[in-house]
Amino acid sequence: MAVVAVVAAANAGDVTRRDVVWLAVLMVAALVYQEAIRSIDRVRDVAVAGSSYTHLLSVWVFASVLLLPPVLTAVLVVFGYLHAYLRIYWRRVLFYRKVFSAATVLIASVGAHVLLAVMYPGQGHSYVEALEGPVGLAALVAAAVVYRLVNYGLVLTVILVTNLDRPARAALGNASDHLMLSGGVALGCGVAMVMTIEPWLMPILMLTVLGLHMGLLVPQFREASRNDQKTGLFNASFWSKQVSDEMDHARRLDGTMAILVVDLDHFKRVNDRNGHLAGDLVLRAVAEAIKKSVRTHDIVGRYGGEEFAVVLPGVTTNGVLPAAERIRDAIAQVRVAVTDLNGVERVIAGLTASVGAAVFPDHGTDRNSLLLTADAALYEAKDAGRDRTRLAGRTIRVPSARLPATPVPGDHLRH
Repeated sequence: MAVVAVVAAANAGDVTRRDVVWLAVLMVAALVYQEAIRSIDRVRDVAVAGSSYTHLLSVWVFASVLLLPPVLTAVLVVFGYLHAYLRIYWRRVLFYRKVFSAATVLIASVGAHVLLAVMYPGQGHSYVEALEGPVGLAALVAAAVVYRLVNYGLVLTVILVTNLDRPARAALGNASDHLMLSGGVALGCGVAMVMTIEPWLMPILMLTVLGLHMGLLVPQFREASRNDQKTGLFNASFWSKQVSDEMDHARRLDGTMAILVVDLDHFKRVNDRNGHLAGDLVLRAVAEAIKKSVRTHDIVGRYGGEEFAVVLPGVTTNGVLPAAERIRDAIAQVRVAVTDLNGVERVIAGLTASVGAAVFPDHGTDRNSLLLTADAALYEAKDAGRDRTRLAGRTIRVPSARLPATPVPGDHLRH
């Protein structure tokens, strides 16, 4: 499709010497950019596997859409993707995937060029000078939308049909990445205008693009700092901070909040009989079940091992037990297909959990006291035979200096 599109658009004006010079400038800019972001993109390539990938080569490609005939845009795209594969993705990404990505960009570029040709007939292939007033802005936005939707739509379709085992939302990518790419396309318009007015200002725009690219790592850094790698839930440190924040909020509003400490019963048997890989699958399934059984604004974390913890903002003593029972019921419904240590496929089901519950301010007025109170209730549930929920029956008050500000995962939740 990409080859046919480029060939069909090959008669969109003759290639001039100025076009060749502009192509050379854009190729050099793309080369410098990709060499500068090699180490960053290797990190991102691993982090965003299985979702749409944002690449700011589009800055230079969209600039070429506004300046060059489709044939020369095709040269720039092929050059950019081939260079990126050889210098960044060699032996890390299957070659045909980059061929496919390049093809989607070519189709999107031709689509944007055709739209501009329809809106500005007889203009040739350089549209920068014609983009004036509200009509020019509308034409530019329309071309950018066509470029983005065609490229993204083709890539997203293939990701969805080749990753049927993953949630569809995982293929969509980060919202911040989409915003970043939209900014990159807009910057491509700026590049085209600077090239026609004062090409020597290009180095300034290069610095802007590099700074924009650094922002693409922000979602990965943020997720790594607050999420548990096995389950995707908040890790112990970040969850504990959320407890303190929600408690401060409830204190200011004279409100309530509850916490639940959830511990899978006899989870060691799962690991002993099926291996730790199977155990990890079970933990992920349980984490997903807990998230689906609570409200969207409740805060779920993994506190270490087979222990989970939930913050329930606004929940009172009367409401905490039903919430805990919904979680226990959801865990009981979990079924996970695994391969055991003997290579036999089997289904793990019938999981049970014990839950300890505590409510602010009834059972504690600071984070450490509330956690210890919920933990004591969990012990009571374990001692009573497991597979049940216990609401704290007493208040434990501990000076905050006696406990670390950020609990160590699993440190005080061992059973």
